[in-house]
Amino acid sequence: MTTHLSARRRIAAVLSLAVAGTLALAGCTPAADDSASSETSTETAAEWPRVFENADGTTTEIPEKPQRIVSTAVSVTGTLLAIDAPVVASGSQVGGVWFDQWADIADERELENIWSVGEFDLEAVLASDPDLIIVATSGRDALTDQVADLQSVAPTIVVDYGAQTWQDLAVELGEATGLESDAETAIADFDALVSETAEEITIPEGTANIVSFNGAGQDNPIARVGGSHADLLESLGFEIEDPDPAWHTQTDERADFVWATYENLLQLTSETTFILSADDEMAQGFADDPVLANIPSVAAGQVYGLGVNSFRMDPYSSTEIVEHVKDLFS
Repeated sequence: MTTHLSARRRIAAVLSLAVAGTLALAGCTPAADDSASSETSTETAAEWPRVFENADGTTTEIPEKPQRIVSTAVSVTGTLLAIDAPVVASGSQVGGVWFDQWADIADERELENIWSVGEFDLEAVLASDPDLIIVATSGRDALTDQVADLQSVAPTIVVDYGAQTWQDLAVELGEATGLESDAETAIADFDALVSETAEEITIPEGTANIVSFNGAGQDNPIARVGGSHADLLESLGFEIEDPDPAWHTQTDERADFVWATYENLLQLTSETTFILSADDEMAQGFADDPVLANIPSVAAGQVYGLGVNSFRMDPYSSTEIVEHVKDLFS
């Protein structure tokens, strides 16, 4: 998948080497090992402080490479774990639990759970002794109103995970933490998996759509072309049906989903349907709905779950989606 770094959140490295110090180093002739160590130390020092351009238009100076990160947004934490960032504490999802796709990794790294989504505890943040705090602007785990309080504890950066892919977020977080190469590796490994899978699967004829199925009397979001879910399936070779934006029932238009009424599902034309946040067994609720019996994907018997963890796209859930598609269509 092609990764684009958001220009408004570029990281500017502020070089701080003194000319006199540079000249003094040039005149020295240390042993080979000492020289390599000195060069590495000098390069590391030159990368800090860094200035982070926040999603809210402000900037944050990060004085040195973070060693103890607190993520107040559980939706950001998965990407931090994937790039091996030193995250020591995080907010969790509803019910006070981690996302299933990376819960084992969080436990292995002894990640501290400081609160459930919707809560805030400044004392818990203080107790974690962070040198960098990360806040999200979107989603239920957003804490933009608490940024000033958090800034009194440690440098605080603000990201918008909802407006970009996890790959973009990984690059952004990598540059904020000095882990650029780790971010590049995580992205490259995932891209290799996608390419390998695309070569091994046989795509069903026709188009496909992605539905978050909630049934009658409720909105049933349908993934739009250009959104993260559609992009991932397109990278595997699927052609995605784009829902009519006029079906959207919410006030604000979204680039990733159309919130459609149950009745609008009858207008879907794809031969394949993937059900969001569901495994194949759970997806049968859509396939067995008598009102939907005549839409093409149900008639063709091609309704599949996209994965129980597919709602939140991070490195781990995205990998689960690719592996499940590989199992289905190899």
